[in-house]
This record gives sequence, C-alpha cells and structure tokens, in this order.
Amino acid sequence: MDGILNIYKPKGITSYDVIRIIKEEFKINKKIGHGGTLDPIGEGVLIICFGNMTKITSKLLNCDKEYIAEILLGVKTDTDDIEGNVIEKKEVGNLNEEEIMKVIKSFEGEIEQIPPVVSAIKYKGKPLYKYYRKGIIIQPCARKVKIKKIEVLKISLPYIEFKILCSKGTYIRALCRDIGEKLGTVGTQNKLIRTKVGPFKIEDSVKIENLKKNGIEKYLIYPSEIAKIFYGSI
Repeated sequence: MDGILNIYKPKGITSYDVIRIIKEEFKINKKIGHGGTLDPIGEGVLIICFGNMTKITSKLLNCDKEYIAEILLGVKTDTDDIEGNVIEKKEVGNLNEEEIMKVIKSFEGEIEQIPPVVSAIKYKGKPLYKYYRKGIIIQPCARKVKIKKIEVLKISLPYIEFKILCSKGTYIRALCRDIGEKLGTVGTQNKLIRTKVGPFKIEDSVKIENLKKNGIEKYLIYPSEIAKIFYGSI
C-alpha cells in the first residue's frame, strides 16, 4: 500500500501514537511515517505516509504550515505551553487592542527564534525532550524562521487567539512566549490547531474513528493524486 492520509490528530496523543494506532488497527507491515510532528497538546492536520510515499516526508517537512493558536498571558512555563510547569506569573497590565495587534504583527517576516527546551531538536544525538525528562535543561541556539502571515482572530485578555502561516522549523510555543515578553508580561501557548500542511487542509482531514469505521482505502490519497496535488513536483 502506497499513499498518504490526511489525518485529524486529536489533542492528547503524540504523532507516533497515531502511527501506532493505524499500524495495530490495520495490521500494516509496510514502511509508515509522518510529514511533521504535532505536539500532544496540538490537534489538526497530520500527514501519514505509507510505503514508497514515505520518500516525500522531507518534502512535507519543508512545506509551509498554518496554525490557529491561543496565548495565555501572565503565565510562563518551562515547556512554553500550558502542559508544562509554571515557572513565573506576571501581571498582564492594561493592554489595548491596538497595542496587541501591533506587537503581534511585528513578528511577521524573518525572525530569530529560540526553540523551546522541550523539543525534538537534538543535542549530542539525543532530542532535548529526553534530557528534560531526566531533569536536564539544555537551551537550544536561536535560529532563523519565517512568519509569512500572522493575524489576530480574537482578544479576550488574558487570552489572545491568532492565525499564523509559517516556514518549517517554527515553534508556535516559542512565538507565544516571545509575544508575551514583547507585550511586557509573560505568555504560554494554551491551545494549538494545525489547519494546513502545504496543500493539505484541515477540512479534508479524516478523524481516526472514521478511519477505523470506513477503512483506509476510502481516504487514502494515491501516488497519482499526490503528483497532481504537487503539480508533478515529487
């Protein structure tokens, strides 16, 4: 079986949990991988590749991605999201809508971003999250990422919801942290929905329960269709 699935990953499980569930449910022995990790707190588009289509995972990793995220101001955690340990609380202050929108828009373009200390970035061959689990905090180096578009959707302090289109390697958790700091307080990611990976959209994604009910074949995107989606660029 060669092809890909546009899966709606639910909140609370890892991207590899999705692969494990599919393998066990459908007794798949062929190669299977995904086109970009989505944190357990995140939900939305997760592209699963089967067989020969695992060769396009690098292409998917390089695709732009779109998210809807929510910042909680006044709270800072060690993971930069709400599931981490709270390490600081700070007053939010009297922020007005114009000021908030100006600060968030200032992140558009190419920026230097320091990734979270809990991430899949490797140090001496091991991902940082494994060091974190042992109580070892390693601060990764800053790197350049590109925020192609950012738009405020809702302001209901201490929460701010926004939509973002960004390049590979962008950590939305880190962006929430940095927005909080630039607003004169602290911030953490409270929720995350991935709405798009390259040409694959959330409205076309399939939920795991529907996959189990109706079978893979109903939702599998075959190589010929994938070639059309990427305009013959695979």
